[in-house]
Amino acid sequence: IMKSEVLMALPMFILMGNILDQSGVAEKMMLAQQRLLGRVSGGLALGVTLIGILLAASTGIIGASVVLLGTLTLPAMMQAKYAPAFAAGTVCSAGTLGILIPPSIMLILMSTQLDVSTGDLFMGAVFPGLLLAGMYLLFIYVYARLNPEAAPKPKNAVPLTIHDWIQMLIAILPAAFLIILVLGSIFFGIATPTESSGMGALGAVLLAFMNQRLNLPNFRKSLEGTLRTMGFLAAIFIGATCFSLVLRRLGGDEMIANSIINLGAGNYGTVLFVLLIIFALGFFLEWIEITMIMLPIVAPIINQMDLAWIANSGMDASSKPALIWFAILCAVALQTSFLTPPVGFALFYIKGVAPPGITLKHIYRGVVPFIIIPVSYTHLRAHET
Repeated sequence: IMKSEVLMALPMFILMGNILDQSGVAEKMMLAQQRLLGRVSGGLALGVTLIGILLAASTGIIGASVVLLGTLTLPAMMQAKYAPAFAAGTVCSAGTLGILIPPSIMLILMSTQLDVSTGDLFMGAVFPGLLLAGMYLLFIYVYARLNPEAAPKPKNAVPLTIHDWIQMLIAILPAAFLIILVLGSIFFGIATPTESSGMGALGAVLLAFMNQRLNLPNFRKSLEGTLRTMGFLAAIFIGATCFSLVLRRLGGDEMIANSIINLGAGNYGTVLFVLLIIFALGFFLEWIEITMIMLPIVAPIINQMDLAWIANSGMDASSKPALIWFAILCAVALQTSFLTPPVGFALFYIKGVAPPGITLKHIYRGVVPFIIIPVSYTHLRAHET
């Protein structure tokens, strides 16, 4: 496991996210977004989600995104008289988009477990990730229009000027540069995901240097955070692999696979059943354990399915399109595992930085709509396919 060349991308992407967290880029984007969207219903909440999309496409680290968004936006939202549950739910959902939108460390791990191309997974996750983010934006806008007391407009909003739009463009350019550097190099065949991770880390260092935030304490903090995270991941990788090995030697994977096959629910019914199991496991287990234990068991079942849409699409069977499609569905389902209590890590991240007026009860209530949306979305994608 630890000799895998694909997994070499993990420390680089984590380092990229940590350095970007220290660079001050997100703070500038958030200030510009608040200025532009302040006149719109739910403008602050919409801005949080838009920044979450940009952070997701440039970092892919849930903890850093949720903490950063919570620290920057929750005090402003509470000062603007936003409903505590709505504010907390918005920040949690926006911060978890990084696990789905590339470059996602979860997709990298999935590619090793399913033996598919990481680049193909990245390309396959872009549209579903942006579509889910769009559904979040639509819900926030509609909810704010129907419940103006939960997301009131500021009373002292002033007209926008050309200077405001220029400042917004300047604030977005650094993140756009990093996204193009990482994802563009993969999608256009210039670099592999492992190579692009190194380019992304270097790009983050350059952005921090240009923003005059690359000092020794910040760089050391980023390195220590990367080493600590990789130490945790390595321990989980090894532990989950040992568990899977014992389960396989005792015939547990065959028993589970046969039970799923004998359901007689058809191809798409079987896929929905597996996704339901993964969603349920997300209440109690972390995504890493679910990915490393469940995916190797169900991968042969999915790979052997005779899916008509693949046969009619003309896709190359050697790229394993069924597994890529299934992996994206699993990624959407696992994105909710960060929001579902009692082990939703985004809930604890946000509680650690939330102002005194936001309680754990507010956080639990606030994430409910953002759990229902991806669950419904996953079901519809599997059913319509």
